[in-house]
Amino acid sequence: MTANAWHTLSDTLTYVVVIFSFWISSRPEDKEHPFGHGRAEIIAIIIIATLLAVVGINFLKDSIRQLIAQRSTSFSTVGLVVFAISVVIKEGLARFSIWARKKTDSKSLLADGWHHRSDALASLIIEIGAVLGKYFWWVDGVLGIGVSALILYAAYDIAHDASDSLMGEKTGDDLIKRIKKIATEASPELKDIHHIHIHRYEEHLEITLHARLDKKTDIEDAHELSTKLEQKLKNELKADTTIHIEPVK
Repeated sequence: MTANAWHTLSDTLTYVVVIFSFWISSRPEDKEHPFGHGRAEIIAIIIIATLLAVVGINFLKDSIRQLIAQRSTSFSTVGLVVFAISVVIKEGLARFSIWARKKTDSKSLLADGWHHRSDALASLIIEIGAVLGKYFWWVDGVLGIGVSALILYAAYDIAHDASDSLMGEKTGDDLIKRIKKIATEASPELKDIHHIHIHRYEEHLEITLHARLDKKTDIEDAHELSTKLEQKLKNELKADTTIHIEPVK
């Protein structure tokens, strides 16, 4: 019960972090942040993961103390009903956050969704412990350790994903193929698109790439072909692109 209270307390901070990250990331670029503020969401995800980890550690400490003290836990019928309602509401919020993430491609919403889901699972496990606790004093403590393991794993998974984005993870093959396809459609004269580097700022992308062009092409035509491709990538991928032209070998 104490463990679940710690977890529920962290929800308020999670809501504040998610809303604040939305506000920051929606701001346009400025002199100090020429690529926009999209990575505010990644910072928010790391904060959410840290909150989850703190809650998980508190779960673990409380559960171990309960086992050492050999304390059993029991709840009234009203308490059990409240926990059951909590499971339904938290799972509903989890599904909504994950659905909203698919609509907005917001990673912080995905983290928030898994936070809600871990709440639902924690409430479910603790309710089982409350029912069985009257027969086995150790059930609540053991299940509390299980809840802490669940939350700590969720915190690790969320932080690991956010850290990859922050440090610059490898671009997926699907996006590389899409960029090459767009290049073929926009400026077929540009050959052998290669050395593609992508920096992601959530919805905004910064792309650099190399392309080969017939060495007889004059500079104005080369500029026009590059501009067409840059505009096409901006329209389809919300990307600002820098193109380096090389002669066809």
